[in-house]
Amino acid sequence: MATLVTYFSAEGTTAAVAKEFAAKIGADLFEIVPEQPYTAADIKWTNPLARCNKEQIGKKDVPVSGTIENFDNYDTVYIGFPIWYGQAPRVVYTFCKGYDWTGKTIHAFATSGGSGIGKTADKLGEYVPGAASVDAKLVHSASEI
Repeated sequence: MATLVTYFSAEGTTAAVAKEFAAKIGADLFEIVPEQPYTAADIKWTNPLARCNKEQIGKKDVPVSGTIENFDNYDTVYIGFPIWYGQAPRVVYTFCKGYDWTGKTIHAFATSGGSGIGKTADKLGEYVPGAASVDAKLVHSASEI
């Protein structure tokens, strides 16, 4: 079986960590891209009317562009993202809904400018039913995963 590193990155921080980590462990890589890309204004969390805030508070699905071929071939999946409101951005949850997670080991890694990891693993677990295990950790570099 194979290992997959998936990630959503709003400003490039998570992308850099995910790419370095995937290269280090020889894993396949998949970027989670929203169908409607985020603008700088969309992710300005200090604005209560910003898109990121509306999605998180409203628990909205955020359609994802592209899919992973042969997802069944992976037994371990790393999911990287920035922390938004103590959890994954909604686009990550929408991405997770599109796949069968039965028996897979899920390792979430999150980047953050100041927020903690919170209950990220528990919240993500709801969207990966059947996963063998789900854990999450806050990282600042690929060496911490």
